[in-house]
Formats: sequence, structure tokens, C-alpha cells
Amino acid sequence: MAQFTVTGEVDPFLHVSLTQGEKIYCESNSMVMMEDTLDLKGKMGGFGQALMRSFANGESLFQQHIEAVRGAGDCLLSPVLMGGMQILDVGTSSYCLSDGAFVAAETGVSLVSRMEQLSVQGALMSMFGQAGGFFYSEASGFGKLIVSGMGSLFTLDVEPNKDVIIDNAHVVAWDSRLQHKVSLGTSQGGGLMGRLVNSVTSGEGVVLRFSGKGKVVICSRNKDNFIAWMRSSTAGNG
Repeated sequence: MAQFTVTGEVDPFLHVSLTQGEKIYCESNSMVMMEDTLDLKGKMGGFGQALMRSFANGESLFQQHIEAVRGAGDCLLSPVLMGGMQILDVGTSSYCLSDGAFVAAETGVSLVSRMEQLSVQGALMSMFGQAGGFFYSEASGFGKLIVSGMGSLFTLDVEPNKDVIIDNAHVVAWDSRLQHKVSLGTSQGGGLMGRLVNSVTSGEGVVLRFSGKGKVVICSRNKDNFIAWMRSSTAGNG
């Protein structure tokens, strides 16, 4: 089996060691360095899934496939956004991934894009440009899966009768055995329009409510807020 190691405390690399014949796949443009015993190829992995992945996550239609063809070798990978990474074991548990969380996986792990059915509430959120959380990926099969999120990562344990509510932008991955529900803010009252107005005025936005038993990986930074801050800073200096 491929050996994965997250190396570095701040904005780390993913170090992958492969023996001859082993292969992995990873997000497009994530390869930083590889030894010359390895080959890298771009593959689509099914046009429909590639198109949905591109539409949902803004990713390339192609993924990188790295194979140890001429002997054992190492490579270094890095996600697009700065932040932590976590290695998950797919097998006994399968996982759902938020937009852009995928970094790499062994070939025994299958990654399929999913689309959440939009409720009336969800349609209204889309109208206000808050469509995140409706598209995600589901990883199943057997092998290692590596995910990333902006900032530091932390793993929450959800227990029965102790639901957890998490801002959508901070969710990285979750155990697929958990039930999840997309909603508008944490308020339980006031009706749909009241919650919509409260969400817009408070900046609370879209949240995911998890129930059942399983793990949720979260990140400390909101990439959309960071991008908005960068744009405003650039505009202010222009």
C-alpha cells in the first residue's frame, strides 16, 4: 500500500511513497515534486462525473494519476489552498467531502460527485449566492483518502441525540453514516423569510446540521470570507 505522510506544521506537504506498480490519483496541479521512477498522467475518469466535479467544485475536468512504473519512488503533493491535511481510512467508514476538500487517494477509493436536492429554502439561498453545500463528493471503497481545508483542521465526534451545527464553509469531510441537513442559519423560529433576513443581516449564512454517530472534519478558516477580504484589500489599495 502507498505510504502517506503529512509533513510540516504550517501549510504542509503530503509525502507519498510508492513501491513499483502502485498508483494514486490526486487533484489537478497538486504534484510539486516526484522522482523519475514515477509517471504522471491526466485522466478524466468518466465525462459525466468530471463535468459535474468541475461544475460543483470549479476543478479541472482531469485528475492527476501517479504510478511507480520504473521502481519505487516518492512524490510531494500540495493542495490549492493553504492549510492542514488529514489522512482518512475508507473501508469500514465511507466519507462525504465538501467542495475542494479532495487532495489524493489510493485507487481502491472511488470518488463520486453528488448533488443535494434543493428545497424551497435551498432555492432561495441559491438566489442569494449561497449555493455552497449542495454539491459534495462521496468516497467509498477501500484505501487511504487525504482531505484538506483552509487553516487548521479539527475532528469532531458526533453522538446520538447530540446534533452538531457547523457553518458550511468550515466543513471539510464527514462520515457518510451521519445524517446531514442543509439549513439557513441556526435560528429555529421566525419562518423561512425571517430566517432568510436574519441570515443576510447577521452574516450567519448556510449551516449543516449533523445527527447520528460519526466524525466530522472541520477547518478553522472560511475560504470565501478570505477571498472577499483579499479582494476588498486589493480594491482599497488600488
